[in-house]
Parts: sequence; structure tokens; C-alpha cells
Amino acid sequence: MITRKLNLLPSYQKHLFSLMVLLLCIAAATGFSGILYFAMGRNINTTVFFVFFLVIVSYFTVGYIYGIMYTLSAILFFVKYGIVSSDFPVTLISMLAITIFVSTLSSHMVVQANTIAEREKQLSEAEMEKMRANLLRAISHDLRTPLTGIIGNSVAFLENQEHLTEKEKTNIVTNIYEDSNWLINMVENLLSVTRIRGQDFCISTSEESIEEVVAEALQKMEKRHPECTIHAKIPDEFIMLPMDAVLIEQVTINLLENALYHSKCSDPIDFIVEDIGEEVTFTVKDYGVGIPNEKLNSLFNGMDYTNPRSVDTHKGMGIGLAICKTIITAHHGMLTGKNHKHGAEFTFTLPKTKEETLS
Repeated sequence: MITRKLNLLPSYQKHLFSLMVLLLCIAAATGFSGILYFAMGRNINTTVFFVFFLVIVSYFTVGYIYGIMYTLSAILFFVKYGIVSSDFPVTLISMLAITIFVSTLSSHMVVQANTIAEREKQLSEAEMEKMRANLLRAISHDLRTPLTGIIGNSVAFLENQEHLTEKEKTNIVTNIYEDSNWLINMVENLLSVTRIRGQDFCISTSEESIEEVVAEALQKMEKRHPECTIHAKIPDEFIMLPMDAVLIEQVTINLLENALYHSKCSDPIDFIVEDIGEEVTFTVKDYGVGIPNEKLNSLFNGMDYTNPRSVDTHKGMGIGLAICKTIITAHHGMLTGKNHKHGAEFTFTLPKTKEETLS
């Protein structure tokens, strides 16, 4: 880890750090060896100290030059105090061999780590590009459809109001109202995404109480859908998580509304929060018709999993789930969807600690 960070520094900082390591190791090796040599006499093998610090120098410096410089300083110490005599060439060759071996090994590890990091970066960029394209595709569909419905119903009402019955007028106005509400929800989702910045989906997080965030989401659900019954189960202990509270609240509302709209069932919805060690899971479970098996692998690609020919396709899950996935990914969590024995189940996880990445 340290060698990888060292490799990311500018050239002059690399060599400055390497020089500091060299000087500290020379001072430590000569200091320990000198003290023991004069305290215990010539019988003490001081070369062990020099070999130990040689490994440190070779591993935590760039190139071979610092290891060679350390080796030469060690040989000068040995010669000055007569520690080596007949085996001088062997000691010199051995220490140089250790320098080359350890330096080569550390360089190889750095190159391997950089290769893996570059590969992960490319995969991450490809995933983000795919997610961005799916969001744009979903936006073009899910915003256009309710607007078309509003315009169509408005034109029908204006042109035929004299011939429409009161029931037909009420149906048209109701459709306009529902489409308008749906459009407002979509705009709220899009505004949530604007809180995610940059190509790396960066967000500003702060420690938030799970209980307060969940309570806020449930209160909004109660105002929007008073007919909906939600059974919430939250841990008794007080839990704080690093999150953007507005975004997580929006994810929770989206998943609960999806369960309400698509379960096609009036049974209560379960909302379960569990503490599982390093993470906290949030599960929304309904007891309706479930998700078609052929759509399980494409839930989060921005396309509606409901029947595309349905007259109610604007009330699909496409853009909502795509945005939820983006938000949870930005929190370094995971969002999954599956069927259980009696309906559908969506679960997202959030880590308890902030994850730091190298820049």
C-alpha cells in the first residue's frame, strides 16, 4: 500500500522520500550496530542489523541507487571497525544481491498494483458510462409519456367538453392530475441525481441517524398515499451512517412507491432495516405478483420492466430504479431485486464507514 502511494507522488517527492528513508536507515543501522559492537565486543554479529535495514531501504525507495548507496555505507562501516576482512567480497556481493532482489520485487508489486488499479478504473468508467446512457434513455421515455398524456387529455377536454358527461370529465381531469403527480416525482428524482457530482459519482456525506431518515420517508409516504399500509421494523439501537440523507430518503420512497404501484395487491408492505456488522441493509418487501423472471436481470438498466404496450407504462419502474442504483453506488453500497415466495423484494446496503479512494 505504501509503495503504491509512493509511486503516485511526483518524481521529486519520490526521491525526497527515498533519501529520507536512506538516511534514517543508515543512522538506525550504524547506531544500533555501534552500540552493541562497543558494548559486547567483536563477538556480536552487527551485519544482521545492516541486512535488516537494507531490506527496508530496498523496499521503500525507488530504483536501485538508494539500496546501493546504503550497501556502500555499510561496507565503509565494516571496514572502519574491522568487522569484515577475508569475507569482504562475499559480504559486498551478498548485500548488493539483496538490494537488487528486494528492489525488483517491490517494483514488480507496484507495477502489478497499478495494472490492477487501471483495470478496475476502466471497468468502473465503463459501468458509469453504461449507467449514464441508461439514465438518458429512461429520461427520454419516462418524461415524454406523462407529458403526452397531459396534452392529449387537455385537448380532448377543451375540444369536446360540451359533449362530455360529468363522469367523463372527471376521468379526464383525474388522468391529468395523476400524470402531473407522476411527472413531479420524476423531476424530484432527476433533481436528486444532480446532487451526485463528477464522473466518479461523488457525493457529500455526513453522519445521519437511520431512524430519522426512515421516519421522514415514511411520513412523506403517508401524505402521498394515505391508503398504503407499511409495516416498518428498525433496530432498537441508535445507528449513525455516513450518507446524503435526502438521496437515501428518495431511494426509500421510490422503492416503497414501486411496491405500492406494481404489487397489484392491497396487503401491507414490509420495510425492514437490519444491522449486519459492517453494513446496514434496507429491505422493501411486497406480497403481490412479483417480477417477471425474464426481467430480473435488467431491473436497473433504465428500462421499464412492465409491459411496454401497457397504457400505464409511464408509471413503470425504469427511471426510478436506475436512479436508485446510481445513488446507492455513489454511497459505495449495493442495490438488488428479486422475487420471494409471495412477491417482490428490493434490498440496498450502506457501509457504516466512509470508503476512501486514491486520487
